[in-house]
Amino acid sequence: MTDKNTDKRTDLLLATLNLVSNRGFHNAPMAKIAQIADVSAGTIYNYFSNKQDLVDSLYLYVKEQFTSAAFRDYDQKMAVKEGMQIIWFNMIEYKMSNQKQANFLSQCENSQIISEGVRERGLQHLQPLLELWKRGQEEGYIRDVSPYLLYAYAVYPLSFFVAVEKRDEFHLTQEMQEHSFEMVWSAISST
Repeated sequence: MTDKNTDKRTDLLLATLNLVSNRGFHNAPMAKIAQIADVSAGTIYNYFSNKQDLVDSLYLYVKEQFTSAAFRDYDQKMAVKEGMQIIWFNMIEYKMSNQKQANFLSQCENSQIISEGVRERGLQHLQPLLELWKRGQEEGYIRDVSPYLLYAYAVYPLSFFVAVEKRDEFHLTQEMQEHSFEMVWSAISST
């Protein structure tokens, strides 16, 4: 693809993100996405076969951005708690700084809008975290429970923080973030 084509594809993804964030999946017609991206409606089909392909592609695009941010400065040789702490703080920083993307990911996790195969591909982006948890379990630092339970207690609460921040009900200070991480660690730690 040329840069111009890549830009149009990115414009379509970002238009979809904005529309879905403001109106939801079902109120994001292709014609409106094209209008926001400033392309003809037919242009969408040069990049995506249908709306499902567009939404799936957006999910993978945002998931890749999220996980790139999440694993910044993380080294798999780090101690388990140190690695978890870096990943968790990176995740919260990303989600608080990119609330549209965070809300989109949350919507995807709580609905059937994403294709099952794409959801599985999205999980592959979290592989370093899953491997850290597995190593933590093998070394006796993390509870020997399903990764789904670990995700529910360690990562899923971040969506709550974003939601209440967006509604201007609660502001998570640095001190509160540190307390939150200690609570997360207490929830998943076996020590």
